[in-house]
Amino acid sequence: MQELLETADDVRRSINDAEWEVRRDLAALYRLVALFGWDDLIFTHVTAKVPGENHFLINPYGMGFEDITASSLVKVDLQGRKVCDSPHEINPAGFIIHSCIHAARNDAKCVLHTHSLNGVAVSAQKKGLLPLSQFSYVAHTSLAYHDFEGFALDPDEQSRLVRDLGDKNYFILRNHGLLTVGSSIPLAFLNMHRLEAACTVQVRAQGAELNFIPDEVQARAHTESAADRAHKASLVWSGMLSRLERRNPGYDA
Repeated sequence: MQELLETADDVRRSINDAEWEVRRDLAALYRLVALFGWDDLIFTHVTAKVPGENHFLINPYGMGFEDITASSLVKVDLQGRKVCDSPHEINPAGFIIHSCIHAARNDAKCVLHTHSLNGVAVSAQKKGLLPLSQFSYVAHTSLAYHDFEGFALDPDEQSRLVRDLGDKNYFILRNHGLLTVGSSIPLAFLNMHRLEAACTVQVRAQGAELNFIPDEVQARAHTESAADRAHKASLVWSGMLSRLERRNPGYDA
């Protein structure tokens, strides 16, 4: 334990306050993904840009999301090379998907990807996300799709991922899972909560006759202003950190 504490202290001393804040929030987000049951053992990823650098933070491959800490996150460049000392490796599939989105979009400060059962179930449906709930009502204002090409290990797929995502913030990877983009870590979480909830409602509702949101109502859906999104996300994030402190503290080590 003493060795781990020294390692965490070494990481903290080696970086500035802005990076440490992002590390704490990203570690918290990983633990929230586990808390909400969105994790797939060790096989999905959340990444965040390091402020003022062309680098991003990703999870140490093999560590459970509920155990990730600020100091254990791995800093890599856009080619997937580690740029700081770390005993941990990263998953190449996470690098393939996340790095191209960070590189293509300046607003992609955080990219969150899940393989939840409900999310994958909807991603496997021909018509995708249906207009069935308030959750989907919001997600449809900024929703894109990408066809399945097998395990995300081929760099050639990156250009198609970027093309299909465009400027959208909700992304369904067909037969694969869900992805959200946020201009902050709290926003990426809020977007994923909405998208996951929309998929869960859809899977549960499909056992009965469906009542679709009328086209004319869906057409009135509007994109929230950046200020409104940021305010909602900050309120949500404060509550989520309080929940973590009660249920799984220690992410800020």
